[in-house]
Amino acid sequence: MPDILTRHNVRISGRGTRTMVFAHGFGCDQNMWRWVAPAFEDRFRVVLFDHIGAGQSDLSAFDRERHGSLEGYAQDVVTLCRELDVRDGVFVGHSVSAMIGVLALRQAPELFSDMILVGPSPRYIDEPETGYIGGFSAEQIDELLDFLDSNHMGWSQNMAPVIMGNGDRPELAEELTNSFCRSDPEIARHFARTTFLSDNRADLDGLTARALVLQCMDDVIAPESVGRYVHDRLPGSHLVLMQATGHCPNLSAPAETVAAIDAFL
Repeated sequence: MPDILTRHNVRISGRGTRTMVFAHGFGCDQNMWRWVAPAFEDRFRVVLFDHIGAGQSDLSAFDRERHGSLEGYAQDVVTLCRELDVRDGVFVGHSVSAMIGVLALRQAPELFSDMILVGPSPRYIDEPETGYIGGFSAEQIDELLDFLDSNHMGWSQNMAPVIMGNGDRPELAEELTNSFCRSDPEIARHFARTTFLSDNRADLDGLTARALVLQCMDDVIAPESVGRYVHDRLPGSHLVLMQATGHCPNLSAPAETVAAIDAFL
């Protein structure tokens, strides 16, 4: 266990008997949950971790093949949670980690009985022939990835304000920019392709866990159409259209995020 705890820079807090696992999005780390996770420490054992390649994780554990699909990241989550003896827990996944959590649940259904999906997107690219709207054309995704390939710092500085939204609070965009810039450029490029070229729509079918979909307004990464799509594909799920704007309510609107999760649980 010490090896995997160190590998993912795991932090455990709280005093509950049930486990609540928080997973961060692309270009971020567990610090993005600092305003949300503590609200649940009185009722849950709270687990924070960094995906391989992010934050203070062990970069030497990054494997281009394994981490060339979201399934590889999901297997990391399964391995970590089994080491921590998680059963019937709560998974809180932001952005790409929402789908990583879905894949982890498919691999190991015993781990989680409640899924909190914050700004989820099973596919970022539009599919005009089926009417699916992911928010980006294939050409736009190619341009985004090419920009990241050629200029990691420039991409971070340009994209962070767009992703964060909340233009009247520039400190939020600055934090996200700094988080992106701290990422290892080579791993970030690889993870970006893994994320933005993924298609996990079929993986939503057949999930039995309760699910909450948190959808922000004016989210350029996961627009409302995507949140509604995820909600429709998960029978019995709850959809909350938040007042928060942008793609990172865990930073921009932590109180609203906590309240929505609280009400669901």
